[in-house]
Amino acid sequence: MIIKPSSLGDVVHALPAVALVRDVHPRAEITWVINPEFAPLLRGNSDVNHVHIFPRREFRGLGATGNLVRWWKTTNVLRPDLALDFQGLLRSALIAKISGARKIYGMSDGREGSRWFYHRVAKVDRRAHAVERYIKLAECAGATVGKSLRCPIPTGDPLPRFDDYPPFILLHPFARGGGKSLSNAVIEEFCHAFSPTRVVVVGQSRDKIEPPENCIELTNQTSLLQLIWLIRAARFVVSVDSGPMHIAAAVTDNLLSIHTWTDPRRVGPYNPDVWVWKHGQILRVKELKMAKIKRHGRRFKPKDVPAIAELIRPLVPVDPMLT
Repeated sequence: MIIKPSSLGDVVHALPAVALVRDVHPRAEITWVINPEFAPLLRGNSDVNHVHIFPRREFRGLGATGNLVRWWKTTNVLRPDLALDFQGLLRSALIAKISGARKIYGMSDGREGSRWFYHRVAKVDRRAHAVERYIKLAECAGATVGKSLRCPIPTGDPLPRFDDYPPFILLHPFARGGGKSLSNAVIEEFCHAFSPTRVVVVGQSRDKIEPPENCIELTNQTSLLQLIWLIRAARFVVSVDSGPMHIAAAVTDNLLSIHTWTDPRRVGPYNPDVWVWKHGQILRVKELKMAKIKRHGRRFKPKDVPAIAELIRPLVPVDPMLT
């Protein structure tokens, strides 16, 4: 049993580790415990036999007790031989315990007392990238790392009445963390910088933007699988540090990730050939180890857009049909 209910980026990070577990245990029945909103990410994943939903939102308010009891009963019959806790919280360790797992493995950076439930602990560097920490846990289950990693992402669902031609740039400017999201002024500047090329704006936000003529505004209008399709169809993706950014890093090299106060070496894209922006610098991921970058950095401003436009424009030439 794989326990990784959330969040979107962390689920993406766990995919290579689970693929390694599948490779070493080809006949195992693998069940993944996941929040319902992220379950579509596992569609068509041949490494996973079953999906067990953890409906966390149903455990609040009216009916919460009944919902919890029903979920407890369905979980208690799973009885896996081994539970791998990739979440590392008290909640996820309790899920493993409720499932009746014979053995529970977790990581040394587990929090909230989760380590008290583990039969074996994978020693991890908490400063390392999540993908590398999760692989350490997979190695406890017998996995071995080869020359490359698999990160299966579904093909996604096309949007109705949306054509992937002419070419477009995908902009994902929103994130939950304070100071991560791009301002409306920056979004408008992006669109103007790439005009007449289409800029498709996606994500979840309560703010409204006034899109320029070449902007297709799809904020709050796509499912997770439709977002994946757009990422695959885009000629280039620009995203703040977020779950969709990590999906993009798994399926394309044409990505630039914008980091304000987060460290791209720890939480950035796990793809050596994509770009990151940090404190006015644009670097490939493979250059980060040797680079000197500001630890805290600053917000992305409209004045930073021209340097990114200069990087992307040769990769997304203006379609002659638009001029």
